[in-house]
This record gives sequence, structure tokens and C-alpha cells, in this order.
Amino acid sequence: MLLPDNIHPELTIYYNGSLVIEQLRKEDSQQLLSLYEKVKVLNDMSFSTFLLCLDWLYLIDAAYVDERGLVGLCS
Repeated sequence: MLLPDNIHPELTIYYNGSLVIEQLRKEDSQQLLSLYEKVKVLNDMSFSTFLLCLDWLYLIDAAYVDERGLVGLCS
């Protein structure tokens, strides 16, 4: 759910996606699991939420995941 009306905003895909983008801006491309560990420290998100964030960022052409598992920002 992108914008739920009955839970805290920090549990939304928008907010968690912004945390992923913030980490990717610090280091251009990162391994998938390494990125997850860095983001998990910030908000204790589940791996499924992390994957939903990556899916959403991919759909809006904000991020990519290559065949080696590197995640990066689209330019």
C-alpha cells in the first residue's frame, strides 16, 4: 500500500523508498543485501517492504537492479 490512511507514515512505501534513495545517493551503486542492511538500520523495515520499495522505484524509473545484484539510481 502506497498511502494508507490507518497506519503511521513511516510504514509507507513512499517513506521507505526515500530512505533507499538517500542511501543510494551516498554511494552510487551497492549490492542488494548491503543496501538492505544499511536501510534496515534507519527504519527497521522488513525485507519484503524493501523489495516493494525497489519495485516502486524501478517502476518510476528512479532505480535499477542489474543482473549482478547491484542497485543504483537512474540518471
